[in-house]
Amino acid sequence: MTYTLGIDIGTYETKGVLVDQTGVVHAQAARGHKMLVPKPGWAEHRPEQDWWDDFVLICKTLLNESGVEASHIKAVACSAIGPCMLPVDASGNPLMNAVLYGVDGRAEAEVRELTARIGEEIIIARCGNALTSQSVGPKILWLKRQRPEIYSRTSHILSSTSFIVMRLTGEVVIDHYTAANFSPLYDVEAQSWVDDLVDDILPLEKLPRLMWSDEIAGHITKEAAQMTGLAFGTPVTVGTIDAAAEALSVGTNKSGDMMLMYGSTIFIILKAHSKVTDPRIWYAPWLFEGEHASMAGLATSGTLTHWFRDQIARDQSVQDAFPTLAEEATKSPPGANGLLMLPYFSGERTPLHDVNAKGAMFGFNLTHTREDIYRALIEGIAHGTRHVTDTFAELDQAPKRFLAVGGGTKNALWLQATSDITGIDQIVCEKTTGASYGDAFLAAMAVGLVERADIAQWNPVVKTITARPNAVYDKAHGLFRRLYEQTKDIAAELT
Repeated sequence: MTYTLGIDIGTYETKGVLVDQTGVVHAQAARGHKMLVPKPGWAEHRPEQDWWDDFVLICKTLLNESGVEASHIKAVACSAIGPCMLPVDASGNPLMNAVLYGVDGRAEAEVRELTARIGEEIIIARCGNALTSQSVGPKILWLKRQRPEIYSRTSHILSSTSFIVMRLTGEVVIDHYTAANFSPLYDVEAQSWVDDLVDDILPLEKLPRLMWSDEIAGHITKEAAQMTGLAFGTPVTVGTIDAAAEALSVGTNKSGDMMLMYGSTIFIILKAHSKVTDPRIWYAPWLFEGEHASMAGLATSGTLTHWFRDQIARDQSVQDAFPTLAEEATKSPPGANGLLMLPYFSGERTPLHDVNAKGAMFGFNLTHTREDIYRALIEGIAHGTRHVTDTFAELDQAPKRFLAVGGGTKNALWLQATSDITGIDQIVCEKTTGASYGDAFLAAMAVGLVERADIAQWNPVVKTITARPNAVYDKAHGLFRRLYEQTKDIAAELT
């Protein structure tokens, strides 16, 4: 029997799996860590402790618990949160804590400056996305200006996955999907680093070598073998960002496949048939050469259900609250007896990109119940999802099916409302291991143990949610869109 190993580094936890060539999981392990917030709006990890030490411990745990000989592990893959910004010296040592992805907003001034200097239309056309707190380029410029002593000693700027791959193999590489978040230093058409948009951020030779996620970045060094317990010479893939690995784990392979992640927020990856750059959505080359991905995200989803539980369902225990609320909400009909909710409790990401958007519940009368309110909340998130899928359709990228992942897949009401409101069927796969399972599959692909289509056997479909057209929802969606437009100016003035 042969095996592959996949490890994913998340914001608060690192998870790993050891999987055989048929997709059976032989061992799992996890280790928690903290996100540091040294100042309001900042978010950091300690790369040595939170990334590398976690990776080493997970490797040893998987080997010990499975009893598998390291020599039987044919490939290793890693994914991680991203894009992150980590400067390292010539020996690969971190020069500071890693600056995390979009949750870190320290470079807001640089985002505004670079957007003004280059022009947003040009940035979107060349880089695929407008500059935001998710963009690495402005954070490098922040480093240059605010930490010049570190900038001057920087040999390379790495992402989280790049750092692990470098520690394992000595190679400094990055996948194209992650690199697309290094705007304005990455050109999505040329699929290369560029400095013609702005030439004062960083010399391009200090950026990692570009590769595709399923390529072999290098092999386990003797030093890495001694530290992790992995066998010297084991192939290591280039890897990617965690959400992309999770999309792979459930079979997001065909054009029109859309991973819908029901987490604290909604995150979406659509396997697109062509490159589309539009200010309302995000774009990146997909994990494999010649393929494309469009992305989107709502600013809230699971955070709203938790807010409702904590503020309006205090009579329910934490363990029983969500099943009870979902059961209660089935007593409310589609449309929640005329209640309509805007889910913008933390502003909104795609397609509105409105940080001033506010949450609202509209249509109350004295007959409404908690059941109606909770159903309206679930439906409001689903209407936000339809706003995204309608935007994709306007761009000739209409999703054909949803591949649902995340904690929200346990909520049957939420799944059904989302399919009914969007008009798109959903599937839920057997294994909910997530990104680390996608990493293990990517590793198996890289060394020829499996083909991409084999994910259907590795992780078969166990549930299908069929969309049920409903005129009530179609009317409500039009009202949902109008309600935002007619209240956004008021929302912007509220503090």
